[in-house]
Amino acid sequence: MKLPDKLYNILKWICLIALPALAVFYFTLAKIWGLPYEAEIPATINAVAVLIGALIGISQITINKEGRIDETK
Repeated sequence: MKLPDKLYNILKWICLIALPALAVFYFTLAKIWGLPYEAEIPATINAVAVLIGALIGISQITINKEGRIDETK
């Protein structure tokens, strides 16, 4: 699976910055305001971030392998 560069960069930003920040934000507000599912929602957000990270990691590995194949020709 090979992602276009722009999509890869957007997903990487979402995975590394946006989703973890959102999880901490919700967890903090849930503590302060007594919002429901204090642990479940941040855990779910982090699980989505890990899934996206795994998918873009697979894409990066595919690109790297293809690059090595091209270099040997």
